[in-house]
Amino acid sequence: MKGANGPKPQGPKRDEETVVEERTKPVVPRRYKVIFHNDDYTTMEFVVECLMRFFRKTETEATHIMLTVHRSGSAVAGVFTREVAETKVAETMDHARANGMPLMLTAEPE
Repeated sequence: MKGANGPKPQGPKRDEETVVEERTKPVVPRRYKVIFHNDDYTTMEFVVECLMRFFRKTETEATHIMLTVHRSGSAVAGVFTREVAETKVAETMDHARANGMPLMLTAEPE
């Protein structure tokens, strides 16, 4: 008879490790508003042209945004990921400077 010091019964052997994969929530990139700001020198026609060229607005949409900028001091031209917003601001302002316009745009978090 084996006493208390004898071999202990063992359960099934486990050679496998359980790997737990953490599920991550998809990260939605932060969105940025591209804002046109009013000034006393940039022509209304030039603002409409920029909105149509760089923001793919129709003439009607561009005119509406331009009038909002004129009346309110600023207006949102579109909402994009940070990289796209910064690119649109840079391209539009470069175009404005090349044409002698002091047009000002900014990109702000939504």
